[in-house]
Amino acid sequence: MIQQRPVRLCFGFFHAPISDESAAAMTLELTVNGAPQSIDQPTTGATLVQVLQSLGHNPSLVVVEHNGLIAPRSRWQEPMINPGDNLEIVTIVGGGS
Repeated sequence: MIQQRPVRLCFGFFHAPISDESAAAMTLELTVNGAPQSIDQPTTGATLVQVLQSLGHNPSLVVVEHNGLIAPRSRWQEPMINPGDNLEIVTIVGGGS
């Protein structure tokens, strides 16, 4: 019979890697319009659409600057938002006289 014992590495106990389900529930730390924001998203590779929706924005009514550059709408579905990124979100408002 094989004895089972905890796995111990030289600096501490081994922890199993985070599963995909756990990664989906992690917090993504960003700076949005100059203020720190935390949203529940994957820690790497979140899409801009996911982030905008998590922040309560309608993606079709905003323009976004991502790390100092205007983010083209053609790339908003690609994983491009990472922890520590800076977003400036400008809402389009209709009106006039």
